[in-house]
Amino acid sequence: MQLGLLFLASSALLGGMLLLVSLALATWRKGLAAYCHDRLNRLLLVAAGLLLASSTQAVSGELAWWGLFNWLPLFWCFWGWQGYLETPEARRRSIGWLVAGTVPVLVTGLGQMVGNWQGPWSMAADLVIWHMDQGGNPIGRLSGLFDYANITAAWLALTWPLLLACLLQKPLGWRKRTLVLVLTVLQGLCLWLTASRNAWATALVALPLVMGPGAWVWLLPLLLLALLPVGFAILPGIPEGLQELARAVVPDSLWQRLTDQAFPHRPVGTTRLSQWLVAGQLVLERPWLGWGASAFGTLYFSQSGFFHGHPHNLPMDLALSFGLPAALLVLAVPVWVTVVALGRGMATAGLADRSWLAAFLLLAAIHGTDLPYYNDRINIVGWFLLAGIRAYSLKAG
Repeated sequence: MQLGLLFLASSALLGGMLLLVSLALATWRKGLAAYCHDRLNRLLLVAAGLLLASSTQAVSGELAWWGLFNWLPLFWCFWGWQGYLETPEARRRSIGWLVAGTVPVLVTGLGQMVGNWQGPWSMAADLVIWHMDQGGNPIGRLSGLFDYANITAAWLALTWPLLLACLLQKPLGWRKRTLVLVLTVLQGLCLWLTASRNAWATALVALPLVMGPGAWVWLLPLLLLALLPVGFAILPGIPEGLQELARAVVPDSLWQRLTDQAFPHRPVGTTRLSQWLVAGQLVLERPWLGWGASAFGTLYFSQSGFFHGHPHNLPMDLALSFGLPAALLVLAVPVWVTVVALGRGMATAGLADRSWLAAFLLLAAIHGTDLPYYNDRINIVGWFLLAGIRAYSLKAG
């Protein structure tokens, strides 16, 4: 399992195969009968039935059945991986492997932006292939081996609190701390270069979540003070003179990106709001079984003339694809697991557990305005983090 985590960012195939072996071993050890004894698994089985029923009524044809692979296998993974994550030490080791596995993302991203590296790079008899565009994808935005900036940003955002935990842990010799500090600086730079608003926000929010309530008395006022110029630069209603002064202090790339002035002539059909409005209408038209996975792109194109493969919001995507009942059941599982973990003290537990919870919450928040789970590596890590939260709750209870 740990080797799978190490290789996952570099190769979904290699990392996924190792994690699959670990899953098979966990299933053999626990026994299939134990699966049905878990009430959450029964809920997921009902949800799986609804997802299958939706696919029989899908307008997207064969694509609807392929879309099930984003969900059904991960229901099993969620249960199987819990057995590997029952202790704080097991979760701490997993954090270390995920952080180590992020190093190739940093190296390829910086090489792409600074050294004009260009792929594809093929290794291990084509088991590992890194697609890299010179200057990033979209151009000017770091994408590295993930081949698209928003996916890279999601990976860097979810591993950012884990890296902070490695930096803050005690005891840590000066050599290791120096190495982790260098990685922290490089990852912060890469987060900036992705030009992802989600990544920028999560990088800031991670600090109080990881450091815990004990640091809030000085950290929160400091963060608020640092964000004041940004707020003055982007919020409407600010006096013109004050806003111009703030924009002179805040980097242009930051305030223009946050206000969308970097794209002044952007068509309405390409905006998140337009996609959400259409998605909401489509959900109301077929609320019970939805339209099928991967249907949104064609449906949205027929109404707007622009193609977007998904509506950039997870609850809407689930409801539109599989119907409201299935969406509510699937979303109920992470919500319930997180609420129980919070009630049992995970937010104020040890550093590793706080960072683990923060990583999942930040990844979940990103799915409010984007859907990086369509990348299998992000999807796997999301369910892996959720499995660790459930494992904590079961032990703490």
